Amino acid sequence: MRAPVRSLLALATLAALTACSAPVAETVGNPAEGQVEAATIQADAASVARITEAFLTPMTPDDNIDSPATWQAPDGSLWLIATAKATDKLVVYDGQTGAHLRDVGTAGAGPGQFDRPNGIAVIDDLVLVVERDNRRVQVMTLPDFTPIGHFGQDALRKPYGLWVNKTGQGSYDLYVTDSWDNGEDAQGNDILPALAELDQRVRRYALNVADGKASATLTASIGDTSEKGALRVVESLWGDPANDRLLIAEEDETWANEFKVYHLDGRFSGQVFGGDKLAAQAEGIMLRTCGDGGWWITTEQGKARSTFHLFDRQTLAHVGAFEGSTVANTDGIWNSQQASARFPQGALYAVHDDQGVVAFDWKDIARALSLPECAL
Repeated sequence: MRAPVRSLLALATLAALTACSAPVAETVGNPAEGQVEAATIQADAASVARITEAFLTPMTPDDNIDSPATWQAPDGSLWLIATAKATDKLVVYDGQTGAHLRDVGTAGAGPGQFDRPNGIAVIDDLVLVVERDNRRVQVMTLPDFTPIGHFGQDALRKPYGLWVNKTGQGSYDLYVTDSWDNGEDAQGNDILPALAELDQRVRRYALNVADGKASATLTASIGDTSEKGALRVVESLWGDPANDRLLIAEEDETWANEFKVYHLDGRFSGQVFGGDKLAAQAEGIMLRTCGDGGWWITTEQGKARSTFHLFDRQTLAHVGAFEGSTVANTDGIWNSQQASARFPQGALYAVHDDQGVVAFDWKDIARALSLPECAL
């Protein structure tokens, strides 16, 4: 995510976080699976578990990796697909080992081309990619990454993240964050729009896929204009249709690091949470379901170490937090509840320092935080 205008207080907080965190290893490998250390870290009076990553993909700093998603092929193989902002492509890894499989796409504005791809989502056999600088969402079919359409250029100004919900056969609701600004000040900082202009921070589309083509219609523009509900700097969002919730991460550290709760129709619920737990920028959001319950998985984007906070799906109460042995400066995350040979209870994938992706075995997370087992 781009850096928002930061206050001296926010910078001091970040410096303090860096000073008390363990340094990131200069070289990374594949640690033994299933190692969970005793938690000794203290943050906001709550212990933070330390969990060793199941794998790290090859590190490619030139790519500027931003967000991951997974797709399970009919033969059971699991693909981990990530956006590469700087090299205008998708990077495909083996979702069970982290091995690099292939790259997809080239720079440009045509079908199958990308210009600063950022957010990504996979649903059914579709992969949807938000391109910030093409100001669009591109839709491709798997496994061949065949482009079948794009949309949004008539409305989107600086799109970043997305969440997609299936509503019927070939029909989907799609929410896209649009974090445009009003230029830069003399110091080169982004100038945020006035509150009254923030009523279009999220765009909602009705997406239809039929006969090998994707088409979409803009159905709503979303954004509260009150101080509490306004969406100032936004990228990550995720929804929970069963509870009529759309969670959006507020990344403007000069205002608050928190998660705002909207209804799916675009109304602000009046509820925010997480601000008392985050010392660094709020980032990725995912929902891990467990029957009618489950957990919201959120990210605190620490420069020296990322911390992942879990909140109860229903009450939004803080359940626990964990860190990896290596992962830091995380942008996007992806929760996979697809069982695989390596991850029979699924996995959580997280971007590491713009260079690659790490995986956490869900069974390690559940054990470290004393979470109940749930059938996939």
